[in-house]
Amino acid sequence: MDNIETKLTPKQISYENLAKSIINKFNLRGIEGYYCTNREEANAKAKHFLTPDCTVSWGGSATLSEIGLIDDLKESDDYILYDRSEAVTPEEKRAMFGKIVTADYYFMSSNAITMDGELVNIDGNGNRVACLCNGPANVIIIAGMNKIVETVEDGISRTRNIAAPPNAVRLNLNTPCADAGRCCDCFSKDCICGQIVITRMSRVKGRIKVILVGEELGY
Repeated sequence: MDNIETKLTPKQISYENLAKSIINKFNLRGIEGYYCTNREEANAKAKHFLTPDCTVSWGGSATLSEIGLIDDLKESDDYILYDRSEAVTPEEKRAMFGKIVTADYYFMSSNAITMDGELVNIDGNGNRVACLCNGPANVIIIAGMNKIVETVEDGISRTRNIAAPPNAVRLNLNTPCADAGRCCDCFSKDCICGQIVITRMSRVKGRIKVILVGEELGY
């Protein structure tokens, strides 16, 4: 039987064209950019970077779970994993974070990415954005095209009003946004908007790698 070529939809073509433009901006910022049509391609691309016996960790991310990457990492014997969920006590969590910041590869998503190639991320405790800024040798970001915004300000608004509320629900946090479905600019002890980080560039060229995916992934 002849192979049937998959025809891209207008939306998929538009995503790919936009991704190419953003990847060009990444190049100016010392960030490596890639585009995958779907989550299966993105999963394979993410694992392509890994080498046998490398150390790997990840930040909290619905996207990584949705593409199946976390399950694949845990089922493989090829890598040494630093899984923060295994740390229970404050002492264990501190020791685990000490390992995570020395990892060869750190996976995460981004709350928003501007059309000019800047990364917008907001954290509660800051462990995820800390690893983005410095520590792990390689940071690999996987983000659906639904995360693309026009400006940094749009990215912050998107994160606080679109991403944070469902994340608070997912994590069973007691925050006003979990009830209201929008940012309430709170000072709750469970607030997940404690740290705001804008990544303009990577001073270590290629340390940050972004895989854009032509699907809606994560929050």
